[in-house]
Amino acid sequence: MKQLQELVKNSNKVLIAGIGNVLKRDDGIGVYITRNIETISTIMPLTVELSIENYIGKINELQPDVLILVDAVEYNREPGYTKLIPLNELMDRTTHTHNISLNKLGQFFQMPVYVLGIQPKNLLFGEGLTVEVKNAADQVLSIINSCQYARTYVGQ
Repeated sequence: MKQLQELVKNSNKVLIAGIGNVLKRDDGIGVYITRNIETISTIMPLTVELSIENYIGKINELQPDVLILVDAVEYNREPGYTKLIPLNELMDRTTHTHNISLNKLGQFFQMPVYVLGIQPKNLLFGEGLTVEVKNAADQVLSIINSCQYARTYVGQ
């Protein structure tokens, strides 16, 4: 998660978009994170749920230095495994909860785009994150929120 910390600390304006379906357990991870970011600094959360393609204009209008898409990603790893990668390194695929592949979506943005993917455990219908995925989300939130506090108190 050091890469996430460095990206957030070294960017003046970060937009974090939360993607997912809150009615399919761990698929709601992106929404959970954006709803729990403490907005006190240069980080802007945007909850897009299932329709990020509807927010392309708004995201470009906000002109962030960097866009981070937070979503459940199948890495074939243990639940809660978290990885930040440039969008162009993500395989070109559409998951069952998105209308457009995240990789194709990148061509519409005017800034560097990263995907913060978290390995889900359960994508069945139901509400609430599994323990492993919620713990990973809380670690991500801790990093993001601590970077914001550091910037606020240091005056960056």
